[in-house]
Amino acid sequence: MRPRFRSRAESSGSARPEAALPRRRGSVSSFRPTIPDSAPASGSRTRWARPFDRRAPTETQEPTVERLVALAAHPKVLAIGETGLDYYRLKEPLHWQRDRFRVHIRAAREAGKPLVVHTRSAPEDTLKILKEERAAEAGGVMHCFTESLAFAREALELGFYISFSGIVTFRNAEALQAIVPHVPIERLLIETDSPYLSPVPYRGKTNEPARVVTVAQKLAELRSQPITAIARATSENFLNLFRPASSESLAAELFPAIEGNRII
Repeated sequence: MRPRFRSRAESSGSARPEAALPRRRGSVSSFRPTIPDSAPASGSRTRWARPFDRRAPTETQEPTVERLVALAAHPKVLAIGETGLDYYRLKEPLHWQRDRFRVHIRAAREAGKPLVVHTRSAPEDTLKILKEERAAEAGGVMHCFTESLAFAREALELGFYISFSGIVTFRNAEALQAIVPHVPIERLLIETDSPYLSPVPYRGKTNEPARVVTVAQKLAELRSQPITAIARATSENFLNLFRPASSESLAAELFPAIEGNRII
């Protein structure tokens, strides 16, 4: 198995260990549809999730619900994703995307893992499938959120978290910025989606996990809250949603650092 990227911290290419921050332990990496039998159960900080590929299907057989549930039993797997619908670039019939999405939701429900959902230019179908497949039973996060306030409210009603990336810092993102104050802080997450979507003032450069701080600063500005409040809430939300085995040690490391401004 060859990963599409290594961990978000590793794929940044940064030689600076602080580029990863303690949040590196909570990073989610996207992989091809199998986890090798030799994958270590401990020792690595990388957290795995299942993949979503928006490209047209190949001759490679798609994993079944049963196969994904079995793979999700690996102790490093925290979520099923990145999955969802992307109609932005592909115009041909996209039934295969919808079929895959349904399989991934069913697997998440059976495995007891949250979903990491990607949606772009497909709000109606995304919500329709989430409701039909009872995705609320799994829960999850709307990753790299760019949809409308109405969509956000429906996702929140389904029990999902809303995650903002560097896009929220862009000068042409006024509509997205207006949504930020409407997301309850207990459902708020932040991300970089590195190596892409570097926030302003780094736009156009390779992104890295350390720049999640810039996203947090923008959310603090938009919500008129201290950045420490954003950092603590989003860290707590991550731990509550993904429930990593190392939650207690992560909390012991993160929260004193946040309160002491050693991260921010």
